[in-house]
Amino acid sequence: MDGRGSCCLSPGSLKVIFFFFASLCAWYSGYLLAELIPEMPLSNAVYNIRSIGEKPILRAPAPKRQKCDHWTPCPPNTYAYRLLSGGGRDKYAKICFEDELLIGEKTGNVARGINIAIVNYVTGKVTETRFFDMYEGDNSGPMTKFVQSAPQKSLLFMVTHDDGSSRLKDDAKNAIEALGSKEIRNMKFRSSWVFLAAKGFDLPSGIQREKINHSDGKKNRYAGWPAEIQIEGCIPREPS
Repeated sequence: MDGRGSCCLSPGSLKVIFFFFASLCAWYSGYLLAELIPEMPLSNAVYNIRSIGEKPILRAPAPKRQKCDHWTPCPPNTYAYRLLSGGGRDKYAKICFEDELLIGEKTGNVARGINIAIVNYVTGKVTETRFFDMYEGDNSGPMTKFVQSAPQKSLLFMVTHDDGSSRLKDDAKNAIEALGSKEIRNMKFRSSWVFLAAKGFDLPSGIQREKINHSDGKKNRYAGWPAEIQIEGCIPREPS
């Protein structure tokens, strides 16, 4: 017998040995991969594999909140303001000045009628706030005196809630018209109205000062009431 045949492996044996070592390497590689990669759901793993090579998504930071919820900040040396009329019975009017709620539901000093806040223009501090029911009672006279008694160099902010016209008399209309209102004589039942006035100084011509929206059965947002309206802007401070 030829002894050389006993020391050589057949092709079939070589394939078995190669397959065994390949399987062993594959198992060991899988074991190492499982040890090195933290556990995660299969869906996350698939997503991570797919995201390789993708461009990172740049997300803009959330916009910084501005005074009185303005979209953009007011320039230096100005006062921020925002006036919002009431809407229906339950959406109360608001007056915001320098990010302080002067009149509103949270402050508990808003009611049906015309709501007024007086601010010292020089210091930026609120002087007084009042509301005057124009649906019941005789409040037109007291409101007239309140408006006329505002000190010189005052800012006056006025907003309606519900109805501000039913018992509004000419004396009050004259006083508000003297402050620059163009719409006070156009007020109707449940009109939404906002007005900014200055006493003892002039406001820049470009500032939003007044807006009105009348009740219309075909267009009203609320049953019997028009949509609320608002004005906002920045008032230059007094030069030092």
